[in-house]
Amino acid sequence: MDTVTSRDGTRIAFWRSGEGPPLLLVHGATADHTTTWRFVLPAFQRHFTVYAMDRRGRGGSGDAPTYALQREAEDVAAVVDRVGEPVSVLGHSYGGLAAIEAALLTPNLHRLVLYESVPLRGADGYQPGIIEQLEALRDAGDVEGVLVAMYRDLVAMPAEEIALLRAQRAAWDTRLRNVPSLPRELRGEAGYVFVPERFAAMRTPTLLLVGGESPQREWDNARGVAAALPDARVVALPGQQHAAMYTAPELFVREVLRFLEA
Repeated sequence: MDTVTSRDGTRIAFWRSGEGPPLLLVHGATADHTTTWRFVLPAFQRHFTVYAMDRRGRGGSGDAPTYALQREAEDVAAVVDRVGEPVSVLGHSYGGLAAIEAALLTPNLHRLVLYESVPLRGADGYQPGIIEQLEALRDAGDVEGVLVAMYRDLVAMPAEEIALLRAQRAAWDTRLRNVPSLPRELRGEAGYVFVPERFAAMRTPTLLLVGGESPQREWDNARGVAAALPDARVVALPGQQHAAMYTAPELFVREVLRFLEA
């Protein structure tokens, strides 16, 4: 484990492995660096020097008394700049939202892969009162109920994918430990609005991955973001939704490598 100090003084942990051009992995909500990438990491290590970070409040990383999405973006940028050469970044879900915001903070991004990450308007994906309902479950001690409700009601993950995650017991236990910090991230996403003009000068080649069976809003978001970026494309993962790293790791790796090694 290595660490870097983010702009607000928070220590951010990351793990280096493999050999090749640098690739930073940024996990999503509920996860840490050990959960999201465990099925695809060996393949990436054969092609890249992989830097797998823990986002703030998770695993080996520190935290701060106040929270904002901008701090997460600063964390990603801090790890990128620590590497010392242009870095490709792969972000899943909320981690991808932090990654695209980090692209505005550092000149050292080589390529960017975002898997169902950036909402055009975050609030559109949230049913009224859902965050408060999740907080009530958390405060009542039903942390597993929080996870299941989030995946089912917010992510629209099918029951079989939720069952797959729950069956991976060690990773599920890690997700349960991360539930306390989940509502703040959901509020960060719900308050997010993608403003195309902010990214008009962003020249980083960008791939937006979408599950072929994902809800229409994921397609609308990806296409809307791609249309605003100077160099971006949308690629479908056939038969998948929000968790192709687990449900189709070979397909996931193939599409990421096709873009990063082009």
